[in-house]
Amino acid sequence: MSHKNETLSLFLAVVITIGLIFGGLWFFMERWAQLSGTVTKPSETGNTNNPINQFVNKCNVANLPEGTFNYGGSTTWAPIRKEADSILQNLCPRFVLRYSQPPSGEPGSGTGIRMLIDNQLAFSQSSRSVKAEENTEAKQKGFSLKEIPVAIDGIAIAVNRNLNIPGLTVAQLKNIYTGKITNWQEVGGPNLPITVYSRSKEAGGTAEFFVENVLNKENFGANVSYIDTTTEAVRKVAASPGGIYYASAPEVVPQCTIKSIPLGRISGQFVPPYQEPFIPPSECPTKRNQLNSQAFRSGDYAITRNLFVIVKQNGQTDQQAGEAYANWLLTPQGQELIEKAGFVRLK
Repeated sequence: MSHKNETLSLFLAVVITIGLIFGGLWFFMERWAQLSGTVTKPSETGNTNNPINQFVNKCNVANLPEGTFNYGGSTTWAPIRKEADSILQNLCPRFVLRYSQPPSGEPGSGTGIRMLIDNQLAFSQSSRSVKAEENTEAKQKGFSLKEIPVAIDGIAIAVNRNLNIPGLTVAQLKNIYTGKITNWQEVGGPNLPITVYSRSKEAGGTAEFFVENVLNKENFGANVSYIDTTTEAVRKVAASPGGIYYASAPEVVPQCTIKSIPLGRISGQFVPPYQEPFIPPSECPTKRNQLNSQAFRSGDYAITRNLFVIVKQNGQTDQQAGEAYANWLLTPQGQELIEKAGFVRLK
């Protein structure tokens, strides 16, 4: 009887051990399948909030290649890189974006397109259109450049928070930056010299856009002081009673130390870059001015532009990466993140 009990005990121990081994193998195989993204079957309850389901199904970006892709360009795009690109990286970890600084000079739309032509980037981000001469140079290297608009931006005019002026026309703004108007009194303001700031035309797409579309390709006047960054310019305008600067609206409108002013195509018909009523700097940062998205989208605001993804049309993975990235930004999720970054959605 004792011998039979020992045999039964041994048999049960073997069965249990085998069961544990196979159970463990099954668990680890299921877990590996989940982590590698091969399990896509939803749970019986259809609960899409399950963390595993979110992990498995999250990367649904069409035609997105795998690999590491260098990109760069416009400083205007910095909020989008922060808000949207980080989300895309989390959704699709096998699509790795690596922001690349230019080998020389300051980052900007122009330097980004330059690096794209020189095959240093897979695609670039720009706050201006591609120039004809840039596309000609690209074609000499065997490809063309395609621009895909993904967002709307406005150019806002920053002045000292204590300056009392109802607004400016585009013509008056041009005359200030070409040196024809040098005192605020000439445009309905106080008797105060105008201190003019800008980034250099070579530095970025915003300055190039401003020269092309506001100055009508005229040169900056000798009265213009050049600065490297918008952060530096905001500090200078805040410290200069007669200071003025222009930049992408999301970089100016919410600021506390300076204020943005309305613009108009004709005198007396000014449209603000901010939603009314205007929130004075004294109430900031508890409250901040918000973009006048409706006026940007309708074109009622005098100076607006598109933001572009610039794609190399070379039939290779660089083109695939740029087009997939741009198309993702045009999805409802991408457009929501663009709006969160402070820009106006196209769709």
